[in-house]
Amino acid sequence: MTPAPPVLALTSESEPGIRPLVVTDEPLLLDDLLRLAAAAGATVDAVADADLARRYWNSAPLVLVGADRVPSCVAVGLPRRPGVVLVSSDLDDGGVWEAAVRLGAEHVAFLPDAEEWMVDVLVDATEADQRRGTVVGVVGGRGGAGATSLSIALTLASLRRGFSTVLVDADPLGGGIDLALGIEDQPGMRWPDLASAHGRLPRRMLSEALPSLGELPVLSWDRISPTVIAPSAMTSILTSARRGNDLLVVDLPRFPDQTTAVAMQLAKIILVVVPAEVRAIAAAGRVCDTANRYCADVRVVVRLPGPAGLQADTVSDALALPVAGILRHEQGLASGLERGEPPGSRRRSSLARVSGQILNDLGLARSDVAA
Repeated sequence: MTPAPPVLALTSESEPGIRPLVVTDEPLLLDDLLRLAAAAGATVDAVADADLARRYWNSAPLVLVGADRVPSCVAVGLPRRPGVVLVSSDLDDGGVWEAAVRLGAEHVAFLPDAEEWMVDVLVDATEADQRRGTVVGVVGGRGGAGATSLSIALTLASLRRGFSTVLVDADPLGGGIDLALGIEDQPGMRWPDLASAHGRLPRRMLSEALPSLGELPVLSWDRISPTVIAPSAMTSILTSARRGNDLLVVDLPRFPDQTTAVAMQLAKIILVVVPAEVRAIAAAGRVCDTANRYCADVRVVVRLPGPAGLQADTVSDALALPVAGILRHEQGLASGLERGEPPGSRRRSSLARVSGQILNDLGLARSDVAA
């Protein structure tokens, strides 16, 4: 997806202090900086004259000064301030460092080597919302345990409480979480479109590019062919999705590779859904051992009733893990899934109740915002 180009705001019309400031009269450098701003989803004010820069200097969240404009910025007495970056494309210019001292720059960036760093800096400057959402991983102790249903129910409960939430399907063989939500025909980016992602992605790009269920952005797989996702892409997507959101729920595979292990490492808590059955407990033991290698807080969500009457404390003792919640049988859950009815959408259901309990434990205890 190609980001929209930045608006080169006219200094006579724009309000100061709401955009990064670019100060350069060098056309090639300006082109490079505008390209990087586009990659960051940023709108900038660009001026070629140090006197014009004065209006924006103190209030801009970030100031990028080309090496060509340093002498004039110093000459007109622009004050020292944080967030100034001197930008040059000449690695052999030994005078750049002296110029940075005179300007009071915090950093010197040489292009093209520093392009990825520059995009990160621009993203930071233009995203005022610096929240870092809680990452919750959900995995089945055995196949068909109900991890996908709990993942969806958690996101719906979070949305009802007014929290910005993202749902990520990290299981390439799970059938596609968008199918469980009934949004499989929606246009938007899936994992194959993001397989080569790296660095920070603008939050707006993710939220606008992904298919969604109402206010819930969903990253899922297509059903065409398997795609290899690099660990760096998983890191990029999850860290970017955390920015400015309250909760990120990741539906995990039972046996992670290097890529999905990244999601486990980023999780604050991993919930293992375990039916109260002897064979399910045995299978879940391996899953829990794997989760414990990557996350310090692993808990079980026990599905009752079991065929032999096993209780939640028996499952907890067998796996040596605390119980995060107990899921009771829900009449019509499977048929609802077939119809595209999201699990947990009924507020009085066991899934909704347990999801609310888990959110409370995570500190996401705001009251429901909808009746």
